[in-house]
Amino acid sequence: MIASFTAGRTCALAVAGGRDLARTAARYDGLFPERSFDGGLYHSLALAGAFGSPWASPAELRAVNRASLLVFAVDRLIDEEATAREQVVSLVGECLDAAAGGAPASPVAAFVAGLRAELAAPAELEAAWRDQLERMLRAMAREWDWSRAERPPAPEEHLAGADSCGALFIGVSHWIHTGQARTRGDLDRLRPAGDAVQRYLRLLNDLATRHREARFQDVNAFTLGMSPGEVNERLAELAREATALIEPLRDAYPRAAEYLAWQIHYSAGFYGLSDFWAPEGS
Repeated sequence: MIASFTAGRTCALAVAGGRDLARTAARYDGLFPERSFDGGLYHSLALAGAFGSPWASPAELRAVNRASLLVFAVDRLIDEEATAREQVVSLVGECLDAAAGGAPASPVAAFVAGLRAELAAPAELEAAWRDQLERMLRAMAREWDWSRAERPPAPEEHLAGADSCGALFIGVSHWIHTGQARTRGDLDRLRPAGDAVQRYLRLLNDLATRHREARFQDVNAFTLGMSPGEVNERLAELAREATALIEPLRDAYPRAAEYLAWQIHYSAGFYGLSDFWAPEGS
């Protein structure tokens, strides 16, 4: 009965989160076109947030859900709309300016400013959040360059750039917003495990979305020459590495550690059947 109650409460959190994301997205003209951002995407993101932290309240989940939505917004703008490097550079600059408190120069920058306001973090943690946002944006821009380069990166170089998937940026936003990280030192202790989980999720995403990404000429493990067998073997290695780093965190950071462990198993189950993006033609 307790498990059923928890499942019901967690599903209710996801429903509330999906509705909040849809309302939030409607405030940013043109940033979330329906052909890519259907109701299923909002609710998929909210499900991931709710089941990753089922103890949380709807208000506590706003940052993790909105950070996830920001990752998808920037990813689409870079992958689908940017036709020149100057556009990518401009987008990165606009987002970082807004993250530092500047006046938003575009809808995506306005979304960044809104997320910054939602966090309401002290200066030390806000600086760490901006640093992680910059890592993500720079990694996304680097992938844009790689997709057009004469010499593609090596698979391990691609994995080292896993900040592009945004998983650690989402986690950092969540830990700051919910008080699981109260100092920059807390984030420094969580980062190695978060980086390992992020590399796992980067490769898992490559496996799950390789056919869709091929249409956009995205760089992934398969376009870089890895076979399905090699990818699965590397995923198993990364899962073991991440687990070994998560376990020592459980005493001091029980909820952050559980969040990271959940990402590995939840994502493997989710990507086994679905993807976050709306299916083509829907």
